[in-house]
Amino acid sequence: MTASRPVARKSLHIDAAAADGSRLDVLKALGSEPRIAILRYLGDRVVPVNQIAKDLGLPASTAAMHIMVLEKAGLLHTEMRPASRGLQKVCARTYDELVIDLPRGEHHTRAAIELTMPIGGFSDFDVEPTCGLASADGLIGYLDDPNSFYEPERLRAQLLWFRAGFVEYRFPNRVPPGAPVLSLQLTAEVCSEAPLNHPDWPSDISVWVNGAHLGEWTAPSDFGGTRGRLTPAWWEEKDSQFGVLKRWRVTGEGTSIDGVTLSDVTIETLGLRAGEPIVVRLGVRRDAHFVGGINIFGREFGNYPEDMGLRLEYDSAGSQE
Repeated sequence: MTASRPVARKSLHIDAAAADGSRLDVLKALGSEPRIAILRYLGDRVVPVNQIAKDLGLPASTAAMHIMVLEKAGLLHTEMRPASRGLQKVCARTYDELVIDLPRGEHHTRAAIELTMPIGGFSDFDVEPTCGLASADGLIGYLDDPNSFYEPERLRAQLLWFRAGFVEYRFPNRVPPGAPVLSLQLTAEVCSEAPLNHPDWPSDISVWVNGAHLGEWTAPSDFGGTRGRLTPAWWEEKDSQFGVLKRWRVTGEGTSIDGVTLSDVTIETLGLRAGEPIVVRLGVRRDAHFVGGINIFGREFGNYPEDMGLRLEYDSAGSQE
């Protein structure tokens, strides 16, 4: 017996250099092949504890011990549900992704600030059809009408798309005055934009920060055919369903995307200044090699329950506070 997962999952970000007791529990819990097997087995299902033990060939007491460790670390959760005879304990995995930042050997007192931005919270745009916006409840404005991006309801957008151009966001810079910024990371769920959807539809997606072009990443597809975990029921399955969660990271050494070198743009290039906003653009250049559009997904659409995220690491020893 399995059931649909009752709640959307999310990502967990751990800074190993500054991990506290709860985070260390996570790292310790992952140091076991049976516990990794349980997490892999659960996937996006809700499964009774006795079935986990049976399917993985574990004694019931051993499975229960591993599940207790994983639950203590917050990697899964359990609850009692009605069964044919009384109640039974069921398990569900808490996270889709674990991102672990390992120490880099730098002599900094690291601290971090994490900001989120709803995808409809853009401050400027320049888009061309095909284009549009959708909330969790329905379309916003009209299809293929750039004027829809002015609609007040755009703040509720959970999906937006366009063929070429950009949307621009302004994040507040909350780093304490005088504290050197060590890295900037942008996170967003994105994919190409094809008519309906298409598995082979490349698009060169660009990111700019404070006017500096971080580089282009070629999205391979406009993903469809399988409903996104969070995609609302009213959205037709023939249309774009979900994207991939991408991470652009800028440090003193350059820019990477998901750990792969993207460009030589450094954190110094961005010219981050206290009291001034951090201006982030996502889009597709009209002169790109693959002009295949972009879909940007919010926390109630696609596969990841996350808004656009910005993470700033800084040296707290340099703070004037």
